[in-house]
Amino acid sequence: MTDHAHNPHHSKRWAILAVLGIAQLMVVLDSTVVNIALPSAQMDLGFSDDSRQWIITAYTLAFGSLLLFGGRLADVFGRKNVLLAGLVGFSVASAVGGSAPNFEVLVIARAAQGLFGALLAPAALSTLTTTFTDPDERGKAFGIYGAIAGAGAAVGLILGGFLTEYLSWRWCLYVNLVLAVPAAIAAFVLLVNQRPEGKARLDLLGTVVISVGLLGIVYGCSQAATDGWTSTVTLVCLIGGLILTAIFVVIETRVSNPLLPMRVVLDRSRGGAYLGLGLACVGMFGVFLFLTYYLQTILMYSPIKTGFAFLPMVGGIMVMATLSTAVLLPKIGARIPIFAGMLLAAIGMALLTQIGTNTGYVSHVLPGLVILGLGLGLLFATCFEVGTSGVEAHDAGIASAMANTTQQVGGSIGTALLSTIAASAVTSYLADGLGDQMAAAVHSYSVAFWVSAGIFLASAVICGALIPGGKHEREQTGAPAGF
Repeated sequence: MTDHAHNPHHSKRWAILAVLGIAQLMVVLDSTVVNIALPSAQMDLGFSDDSRQWIITAYTLAFGSLLLFGGRLADVFGRKNVLLAGLVGFSVASAVGGSAPNFEVLVIARAAQGLFGALLAPAALSTLTTTFTDPDERGKAFGIYGAIAGAGAAVGLILGGFLTEYLSWRWCLYVNLVLAVPAAIAAFVLLVNQRPEGKARLDLLGTVVISVGLLGIVYGCSQAATDGWTSTVTLVCLIGGLILTAIFVVIETRVSNPLLPMRVVLDRSRGGAYLGLGLACVGMFGVFLFLTYYLQTILMYSPIKTGFAFLPMVGGIMVMATLSTAVLLPKIGARIPIFAGMLLAAIGMALLTQIGTNTGYVSHVLPGLVILGLGLGLLFATCFEVGTSGVEAHDAGIASAMANTTQQVGGSIGTALLSTIAASAVTSYLADGLGDQMAAAVHSYSVAFWVSAGIFLASAVICGALIPGGKHEREQTGAPAGF
């Protein structure tokens, strides 16, 4: 029997999971829900095409660069306090963004959403880690959470399409109030704030160095998507970001209270899980980016119909996420589900490369989406559980932050990489006189899907080699990390 005497959340664990699921859904939604609303927002507020990317970039920059800091804050000041601060702050930022009278206010509000999201995401995942201490229940909980994390971006497309079409683009931001306010009230009632005894200490030097470093990497990737990989700004940001990240690792090995203790990432299983999440996001963002364009501009789908077109993938994610952690992980370990998930995702992407200007959804899109969803479901839930397993309770927040950070950085790299590859494919296709603009666009989507398939295939090999085989032993949170 598992001892629950020191876990004040045990009796309320399933209600807490519902609250954490809402919090995670809100953070993931906001990476895509605004995308479909952008054209309407642009017409309403009158900003230029060049400025449009900042509505997305402001969120990703703040979110991606501050996640590790948010995770450590949760460990130092208590997960309940940081979760509540994230929920309240996120809802206020969403209200400001929804009522924004001009472009500048909207960008500031999106950056604030990213900042509070960086508090919210690791606090939610680490609360889940410390709430479910029973091994079997933990698998089910992570399956549900992984399904939400994997499917949230697609749900964002559906919700964004519905709200934009039937209400207003502003409701793509206001909807967070509907989610955040009840979640904050429930979290206040259900959760007990747990924090280490003694004086709170933060690694301020490490925090500044890695925050600026991640900012450089994410911003460099966003610039690469528009200006190319060889532009001065892109190169300075990426090289500077990588140098600062290397300096951060040196700092963390020498300070007494590191922001990211190396024991968290040096474990092969956890390190492999973080790498798997990052690589999966590099590959999967091609689907949301290019398939959305294909459905709307080639098949002439409405925003809401486009969103619903992703539902089969969501279904695949939810089925396999629950199966992977509740059934597969305790019996066969993490290596096979992650390897198989990457392989399925590669097959799904390869199937999507067959789209053309005259092909249909059922014949050429649906099969690839279903297989991709099954693969991503295996991946996300398994990586989330393994990436937060085996750490002591006071490291749960930073372990959770690492899982979120690798996703965010991977998504930024993937968006930039695939965008530039697709742009080059269009240029060469037209230069060779192989077809018109529409045919060139579809060709570029196919090229991007082939690259994504290659990324998933290479990731299967890398993660299969790195992650150890054998059963995954679930430990109670608080067990030694092994380093």
